[in-house]
Amino acid sequence: MIKRSSKKFIDHLLNKNPNWKILDIGCGYTAHKNATVICDIQDLSSFYKDRNFTKLNDKTLPFKDKEFDFVIASHVIEHVEDVDFFIKELERVSLKGYIELPTILEDNLVFENKKDHLWHMEFDDDNNKLIISKKIQFLEPVLTVSSSKKFSKYFRQSLVLELFWEKSIEFNIVEKNIHDYEKISRLSLVRKFLSKLFRNIIR
Repeated sequence: MIKRSSKKFIDHLLNKNPNWKILDIGCGYTAHKNATVICDIQDLSSFYKDRNFTKLNDKTLPFKDKEFDFVIASHVIEHVEDVDFFIKELERVSLKGYIELPTILEDNLVFENKKDHLWHMEFDDDNNKLIISKKIQFLEPVLTVSSSKKFSKYFRQSLVLELFWEKSIEFNIVEKNIHDYEKISRLSLVRKFLSKLFRNIIR
C-alpha cells in the first residue's frame, strides 16, 4: 500500500514512536532528526560522528531483511539508475516508509535537476500507484535549489510528492515517447507575457 501523505504527518508519526529503528537513505547532510541509521554513497561518517552511519558501496542495501521499522527516501529515487531494484530494496529492509519526490513541474524548473535526475514521478490517485518514466526536459530551468525551497513554502503540493507506504510500494515504469511532447520555449513564454502586459496597458 502506498498513498499520499505529508511530511508533517510523518514527523508526528516518528515522534510518537521513539523506539523505532529508522533508516534515512541518501540524505546527504540533511538526515531526519529521528533517523537512527544513516546511509549514503558519500562517506559522511565524520559529519555524523554521534550517529550510526553506513556507507553504501553497492546497489544492494547493506542491511538485513525487515531490519527497520521505517525508512526515509527523500529526493533519492529520481537519481537511482536501477529504480526497480532500489524500490524493492526499500521494501526488503523495512516494514514501512516515507518517499519524497519532486513533481514533474519542480523537476523541470530547477537548474540542478537537469543533469542529476533520471526519472519523472507521478502519482496515480485512482490506483494508489507511483508512475515512473524516463525524464523529459520540457523547458529550460529557471530556478536554483535555494529559490525553489522558497517557492515550496507556498506551493509545496505543486512541487513535491509526499508518499507513505506500508508492506509494499506499488509502482509502474512506463515508456513515454519524447517525440510526442513539444519543448516549452522560455522565449515564447516571455513574449506571451509581454504581449499580454502590453494589451492591458493600452486598454
